[in-house]
Amino acid sequence: MEQNTSKFSYWLRNSITVKMLVVGFLFLVLLIPLEFVKNLISERSNRQKEVVNEINEKWGNEIVISGPILKIPYKTFKEQKVSQEGLNKFITTQEVLINYAYFFPEQLVIDSKVTTKPLNRSIYESVVFQSDIHFKGNFPVIDFKENDISEENVLWDKATILVKTSNLKGIRNTLEVNFNAETLHMIPKYDTNYLNTLESEAFSNQALNTKPSDFSFQMKVNGSQSVSFIPLGKETSATMESNWHSPSFIGEFLPEDGSREISDTGFKASWNILQINRQFEQSFFEPLPDLNKFAFGTQLIVPVDEYQKSERTAKYGILVIGLTLLVFFLIQLISKIYIHPFQYVMIGLALVMFYTLLISISEHSSFLKAYLIAAISVLTLITLYSKTILKGLKFPLLICFSLGVLYSYIYIIIQLENYALLTGSIGLFIILAIIMFSSKKIDWQK
Repeated sequence: MEQNTSKFSYWLRNSITVKMLVVGFLFLVLLIPLEFVKNLISERSNRQKEVVNEINEKWGNEIVISGPILKIPYKTFKEQKVSQEGLNKFITTQEVLINYAYFFPEQLVIDSKVTTKPLNRSIYESVVFQSDIHFKGNFPVIDFKENDISEENVLWDKATILVKTSNLKGIRNTLEVNFNAETLHMIPKYDTNYLNTLESEAFSNQALNTKPSDFSFQMKVNGSQSVSFIPLGKETSATMESNWHSPSFIGEFLPEDGSREISDTGFKASWNILQINRQFEQSFFEPLPDLNKFAFGTQLIVPVDEYQKSERTAKYGILVIGLTLLVFFLIQLISKIYIHPFQYVMIGLALVMFYTLLISISEHSSFLKAYLIAAISVLTLITLYSKTILKGLKFPLLICFSLGVLYSYIYIIIQLENYALLTGSIGLFIILAIIMFSSKKIDWQK
């Protein structure tokens, strides 16, 4: 037994193949705690998303607004033949049915100002906004003749205005529509659709069938994530101005060329959408269709947060651990200094600790500060520890320099978006070339 142990110890100290196998096995073992760290980062990230969703639900979710819509009831008649009991005769009866017609504006002008603000709960932060939106425009002369409905069957005095929105909870003002010379108060109506309905009281006869009708109203709404509108106007013009610096223009229509201004202090954009640009007409005679897919607007993108950066950094953990163990292995072969497997494990665990330090510190500070503190701490620890192993300063300083370059290289990669893959590929090629030329003088015959 002792002879076998001494023989394995001899191979471990003198056989390059056995050393490679041992270091490779230790590398695989160290991937287990690294995977635990990745799961920790994912768990903390999911917790942040849950808290942000809770904040957004209480403040106000995404905003989608459709309106105004002119809703006018009209009568239709249904004839039925009813048999008389005991007689071979039928009586024709006429049943009156109430239907509704919906008319969209001729012109719709939307002017919106969106002001963002942070909301905090414990260590988590969400970006929400307050929007001040002004609507104005006009409806055309309403004509039922095209649908073979006589004027006398139209209930003009029962006409109302509809406004649909996805965020009733976020509205922060009493919604009133100025329709010609009349002020209409809007009240919510039960609706099973995604967009909730606000409907005005019935207004007096506004001569809708003889002249165009002007309207205007204002909405102040708390929201989060995005602001969108449905282009109901025959010609819809919209402008949006905000102090948010990372907008993403979403939906079926993009802002006009030359109208987008994006800077560190906010953005401005404008849209102009014609009826011919969308696939629906200006009036509907029941039912009113779902037009959400035609919405356009802006999503207020939250830049990559600390958890996303930590997740991207942890993906390079295999590279950091593998290259560091490889550097120690090459130094062991070149210097003839024996490094015990336990010492490899300690070095690997120190590298894994970098990620736990990074995620814990970044929750209370900026990612850059957390990255610097974690990197300097691990570099100092591994350099001092390797000095006790390698008996000198030359190799520990080489390790410190190599790890410093590697951490700096990874930080640069995670800041890039468009060139991350290119930069990573070039960096890996350079690292491979350095290792190949550094190992060419080693006698691999042992």
